[in-house]
Amino acid sequence: MTKPTSPGRVAAIDILRALTMYFMIFVNDLWSLKGVPKWLEHASATEDYLGFSDIIFPLFLFIVGLSIPFAVANRRKKGDSSGKIVWHIFIRSVSLILLGFYMMNLEEIAGNQVIVGRFGWELLMGVGILLIWLDWRRTGLSQRVVYLMQGIGVAVFIFLAAIYHGGENGQSWMQVYWWGILGLIGWAYLLNALLYVASSGKLWVLIAGWLFFNLLNIADLAGWTSGWEFLRSVAGPLVTGSNPALTAGGLVAAVILRKLKSSGKEKSFYLWMAILAVVALAYGFGLRPEWGISKIQATPAWVGICSGMGFALFGMLYFFADKKGKTNWANIIRPAGTATLTAYLLPYFIYPIRSVFGLVLPIALRTGFIGILKSLIFALLVVLLTGWLEKYKIKLKL
Repeated sequence: MTKPTSPGRVAAIDILRALTMYFMIFVNDLWSLKGVPKWLEHASATEDYLGFSDIIFPLFLFIVGLSIPFAVANRRKKGDSSGKIVWHIFIRSVSLILLGFYMMNLEEIAGNQVIVGRFGWELLMGVGILLIWLDWRRTGLSQRVVYLMQGIGVAVFIFLAAIYHGGENGQSWMQVYWWGILGLIGWAYLLNALLYVASSGKLWVLIAGWLFFNLLNIADLAGWTSGWEFLRSVAGPLVTGSNPALTAGGLVAAVILRKLKSSGKEKSFYLWMAILAVVALAYGFGLRPEWGISKIQATPAWVGICSGMGFALFGMLYFFADKKGKTNWANIIRPAGTATLTAYLLPYFIYPIRSVFGLVLPIALRTGFIGILKSLIFALLVVLLTGWLEKYKIKLKL
């Protein structure tokens, strides 16, 4: 059964985003299991290895790049000026970085020294996120009420910062450890979105940016950026080059698609994606002997191999979803692609609520194959809950 692509949207991007978010929820739940196969888990910092969990985040960075040209085009259709678009990019980036900062500090919290406890802090963080970033336009509430709700959300965030204690002895306040997943996405998005707007989407500029970020990644691993400590302390994710490089790869792929479609040469898109996939994979495997494949160390091999996967998956999904119209198979996970932030953040409500009420499955249901099945079902339930909330106008939007 086929379904035509909605005008103005690329089904392949929505489906790839949905699949990636579904599996991100899945791998983020593996901590609750026992006896998880090694190939599903993250590799350690010293391993030359790529586990399934190590490819999810880079694919999401690639998808962020895929989305940028279409998001900017939609803004321009609404009449937004370049200045207004840049301001929107800045606000989205700061929001992602702030969310990542709080979530990363949650990992380091000394729960026994926080007056509301770890789970209370996590729940309040979720409430603050909901109040600030709910898509209030869908609710029909007056602007005055919306500002009031967002103001309460800001107050919640300030309160959480004021009561925070972190570190082993609870002596440290909130600080940057590694920016968190959303923070890393925010930095990569900021750099690539600004590059796209500044270059007016010129493909040669974007390819040059992609190459530059990859070279910066090599330079960082080679130790050539060792003197950039101030910049590293302020915006470390930009110095490594790895995350911006992954996002830039998606950006290049999306611009190639748009240009080929507008010139009537869409059929050559698959060849382009195949060439880029081969080049990226060759780059990754070619540099593997130098630094190995490591997500934690953000090695060039990890960047190249995951970029190659991104190009290949985007090309294949575009053929099946957009050209052949075969999208119904992905309907069940659709909310993960259209309300992605909501799906990602729901576990930050679910886990603390479960812990407060002591809702723990028997160990037999959290071990081996049965445990993996449990996490797959959990991820699906989160996505279905996201879709249900979306129907009732509860959707987060930056």
